[in-house]
Amino acid sequence: MEKVNQTFFLSHGSPTLSIDDSLEARQFFKSWKNNVLHQKPKSILIISAHWDTKFPSVNTVLRNSTIHDFYGFPDPMYKLKYEAPGAIELGKRVKELLMGEGGMKRVDEDTKRGLDHGAWVPLMLMYPEADIPICQLSVQSSQNGTYHYNMGKALAPLKEEGVLIIGSGSATHNLRKLDFSAVNGSPVPWALAFDHWLRDSLLQGRYGDVNKWEEKAPNAKTAHPSPEHLYPLHVAMGAAGVDAKAEQLHTSWQLGTLSYSSYSFTSSL
Repeated sequence: MEKVNQTFFLSHGSPTLSIDDSLEARQFFKSWKNNVLHQKPKSILIISAHWDTKFPSVNTVLRNSTIHDFYGFPDPMYKLKYEAPGAIELGKRVKELLMGEGGMKRVDEDTKRGLDHGAWVPLMLMYPEADIPICQLSVQSSQNGTYHYNMGKALAPLKEEGVLIIGSGSATHNLRKLDFSAVNGSPVPWALAFDHWLRDSLLQGRYGDVNKWEEKAPNAKTAHPSPEHLYPLHVAMGAAGVDAKAEQLHTSWQLGTLSYSSYSFTSSL
């Protein structure tokens, strides 16, 4: 079994990523197998900002259904399906690691939930064949960055077991401040300042600062009025390890304030 030496944080942006060919980020996700990760993972663990629970939860299903958890979008988006196999054994392994290594008292299994758009929209573009077993893990917005980083640390052994760990969120996420007049996706200053701080912190390996982003980052509360879209980053970062090398794989913008900045974390051997 080939181990996976990288973890990833992907900014999934708007659900329109699923159909809008004009978005630069869509081309990035579609080129995934050619340009980013050539090996085919045994299974995928995806941590999505759109599953927010009090206690960590994994979905343990035979086949993933497609959750259309968005409103007021074009009809064709509600017909899209991504019915990848479930990964029940992986879900149970995640639970075992979080309760053992991670010291968590409670991890729930959800035997009905499929994949929300934070998971299936990017995965549909990255792995359109839908033939890789997928397990989804929730975030806890009532907790902090360090909690999610430690969650990732507990999950690090999965890489040795051929599991691809993906955090799917957004480098910036304030839907109340979308700028519909933005030209060519050019970002507004406060969003760009946060995005650049995040990029520089990651590339310089200042993971401790990223864990304390609410204190350290410029415009933190404007960029993330609620934290759930950043926490998948902390899980991916923690799973990669303290000496992991970060690389920015993509950056583009939509509606002035929505960053598609995405990163890989390569573990030191």
